[in-house]
Amino acid sequence: MFFRLFRSLMPKEERFVELFIEHAAKIHAAALELEKMMGDGADMALHFKQICIYEGEADAITRQTLQALHRSFITPFDRDQIHGLITSMDDAVDGIEEVAQRVDLYGVTEFTPNMCALASGIVECARLLGQAIPLMAEINRNSDTINKLCDDIGHQESAADKRQHEGLRTLFATETDPVKLITRKEIYQRLEKVSDRFDDVANVIETIVIEQV
Repeated sequence: MFFRLFRSLMPKEERFVELFIEHAAKIHAAALELEKMMGDGADMALHFKQICIYEGEADAITRQTLQALHRSFITPFDRDQIHGLITSMDDAVDGIEEVAQRVDLYGVTEFTPNMCALASGIVECARLLGQAIPLMAEINRNSDTINKLCDDIGHQESAADKRQHEGLRTLFATETDPVKLITRKEIYQRLEKVSDRFDDVANVIETIVIEQV
């Protein structure tokens, strides 16, 4: 009886996955706002503000997750892995905000097809992550599907590398304004970096799957 009472007072294992799901939703929402921000006729200030809101909400979920980790006796998988997953996810949404900050700071209102494709790739990474995270509630049953989704994120990251390369090559060949050259180059690099961060998240998830299955 005492043991049952003791367990009832401890945070539930599945709460961590719920927090991951909530965080992934904020990432996806921020990614969609970035894609809209880079669309024709976008209200730049509105989308930038909304991205900052989603990033702040994601930060709050990250803090909540780390606090839950600190006080939990039972966790669904290794504590370091929980820490690594939520912090890598937070890095992804931070990266989205960093792109938006540079766009706002530099006053960029026109975007190349490759920039827009990179933003769309970020949305796809966020969508794939949003599919993978809920499956972690039952890793053994869903391991193949989770690994496939992580592979798909990796493919998106590889595609982003190519888009960045093509975009920079065109930029250096055609842009004569040094200020525009520098600012657009940074936007390309930060867009590609976000894809890298999603790949980092996928790598953490794959490691968890390997150790749990």
